[in-house]
Amino acid sequence: QVQLVESGGGLVQAGGSLRLSCAASGRTFSRYAVGWFRQAPGKEREFVAAISGSGTNTYYSHSMKGRFTISRDNALNTVYLQMSSLKPEDTAVYYCAAGETYALFASEYDYWGQGTQVTVSS
Repeated sequence: QVQLVESGGGLVQAGGSLRLSCAASGRTFSRYAVGWFRQAPGKEREFVAAISGSGTNTYYSHSMKGRFTISRDNALNTVYLQMSSLKPEDTAVYYCAAGETYALFASEYDYWGQGTQVTVSS
């Protein structure tokens, strides 16, 4: 069982930066791949980025690549999402999820956090 808690969301102006954190419980966190997803009002949940358990492999949605960076510190049981050059269309609730498969699809992940709101003003 893995419990995930996101933090770091907030209100930021367009062009600004935020770093989201996903803190996990459990001693075997390094076994799990972690993905970040987001969901804007009235829209489906969207893949943002994923990182393998070791941190060696990462993958990004095309629209976020170059602006967002996913990383992890397994000693701290934490995964980060550094977001820069934020745009109003990045406004959404951001969720982290953990699973045994390094994947792009939400259905591949077994554990989810409660989400953190990111609002980008123009």
